[in-house]
Amino acid sequence: MSLWRLYYHIVWATKFRQALILPEQERQLYDYIIGKSDSLGCIVHAINGITDHIHLIVSIPPRLALYDYVRQIKGSSSHYMNQQLSLSNRFAWQKGYGVFSISIKNLDIAINYVNRQKEHHENGTMIAALEQTSDEDNPPARYYHK
Repeated sequence: MSLWRLYYHIVWATKFRQALILPEQERQLYDYIIGKSDSLGCIVHAINGITDHIHLIVSIPPRLALYDYVRQIKGSSSHYMNQQLSLSNRFAWQKGYGVFSISIKNLDIAINYVNRQKEHHENGTMIAALEQTSDEDNPPARYYHK
């Protein structure tokens, strides 16, 4: 057993940013993602979003690669949405995602931000950097401290 305290803010969108996460299916989608995360040994601290994207604050154990977690959650949740719920449009996620590491010191701030997603979008108080997702690899700039 290892000691680990890893916190991530992950964001991904529906394909073509279509408004596919409807209020009547949102809770079912989130509950599915929480359950699937639990089965992978991950802890979802917060999940929320709007009709075209979601935010998660999640702890992923070091034995599971972040990429594999996102791939499994996105793949299985889109399958769930298409198989279990009556949707007028085919549900799909975009290829990419955004991920940010969070210090334990800022965990409550990040959870609050995610829990208030709808309010942030209604009021225009989103944090632009946390709303970005990409299909392409977009690493941070190199920083070397001497």
